Formats: sequence, C-alpha cells, structure tokens
Amino acid sequence: MLERERRHQKIVSLIAAKPVATQGELSRLLERAGFAVTQSSVSRDIAELGIVKRRGRYVVPQAGNGAKSRGLVSLVTAGSSLVVAKCEPGHASAVAVEIDGASLAEVVGTLAGEDTVFVAVEDAKAQRAAMKKIWGLFS
Repeated sequence: MLERERRHQKIVSLIAAKPVATQGELSRLLERAGFAVTQSSVSRDIAELGIVKRRGRYVVPQAGNGAKSRGLVSLVTAGSSLVVAKCEPGHASAVAVEIDGASLAEVVGTLAGEDTVFVAVEDAKAQRAAMKKIWGLFS
C-alpha cells in the first residue's frame, strides 16, 4: 500500500475516533502515529478525501440511507479537475444522469461506467464546491 493511501486511511480513522477541529490538530495526531506531514499535505489530503467541517469538526461525508439507495457510495478527488463517484454496481449511469440533470455550474460533464462516475470540473475550487453539491443531491 502506498504511503499516501496509508495516511488517508489513518486520517479517516482519526476523524472517526474523536473530534478533530483543525488541520494543526490533525497534523499532530498524524505525526504521533508516525506520519511525517506538512500543513499543505494535510490540506491536500482533506480535499482529496472530500472531508468537510460540520459543527466545528472534520467529518468524512458518507452516503446516508437515501444516498445509498439511490446508488452513490462515496466521492473522492483525482487531480485538481476530477471527482470520482463510487456507486453501487449498476447504478453509475443513474447517478451520472442525476448529476447532469442538476445542471451544477461547477460540473463540465460526466462519464459513467458500471460502478464509477468521473465528474469533470474546471479547477480545485470548483472540485470542492461540486463535491458538496453532489452530496447534497444524494442526501
């Protein structure tokens, strides 16, 4: 497993285990767990994982019952202009149709497979906004 993947798994488990309110706090927890990180790497990890702040603490958005029943399982970033939506098998086309139908200003287009949708956006800022709006469509 790549170091980045191990760090991502650790970030998710840390956030799930206890309230984490700042990137500095998350950095310290990661360093205690043996990861050498910088503020910029933690910031990038947060964006790549689609982590958002709710009620003053970081959370990893998970598909709720409504979202999962409609096919969306998770969202992650790839580069600075792509969002990858993981879906239940056979649901990717329906998820893509829902995203396209919402006419989100940040979304340039979608491409669906069996269980994955690639959502093209213009840049990292649009990427973060699109992820929040897509979660909103499916929650």
